[in-house]
Amino acid sequence: MQSIYLVELAAPLALELTDLIGQGLAELARATTPAESIVADSAAPAPEIVLWEEHLRREIEQDAALTTTEREELVLARRGQGKFRARVQQVEKRCRITQVDRPEHLRASHCKPWRDASNEERLSGENGLLLTPSIDHLFDRGFISFRDDGRLLVSPVADRPSLVRMGVAVDRAVDVGSFTTGQKRFLEYHRDRVFLESRLRKAE
Repeated sequence: MQSIYLVELAAPLALELTDLIGQGLAELARATTPAESIVADSAAPAPEIVLWEEHLRREIEQDAALTTTEREELVLARRGQGKFRARVQQVEKRCRITQVDRPEHLRASHCKPWRDASNEERLSGENGLLLTPSIDHLFDRGFISFRDDGRLLVSPVADRPSLVRMGVAVDRAVDVGSFTTGQKRFLEYHRDRVFLESRLRKAE
């Protein structure tokens, strides 16, 4: 499109696009992208990401191969609701960090982001964790993640005092418990593509 021929992209979106185009270009882009720009853009969803998710939502709503119910469930899953939430609740019972177990205080958060997932993955209970809103924010933006063995990972760019106020211990190792085989597969994606330490390491 001529109107957006030279439009500037936020760093996270630009890096995602180069990953899709090819390995050589992706490595060049990460090598020349300042790490601080990646971190700054992680505080809130980039407008381009929001627009892309809206585009995906419209595609789902117009997909004649899906039933009305399937379309509704996929759209609800974007916000951690509907069938996705119910399936996550079959796997998870409480927030891994705060131990809050009241459903009304928990969000169903995707490990592999909704925008990157297939329709099947968007509704998979093993692609989710039940987290309190502040922990959901940290996980969604890549400030925390989890190892397969249950060890909490804290990004080196996360503000430690803020994490403590949110209920995240930063002065000791934290074990949040075991994950299912399916959860480990989705958490691997989160560590590689969402967790800020991984993204910063690729940018260096």
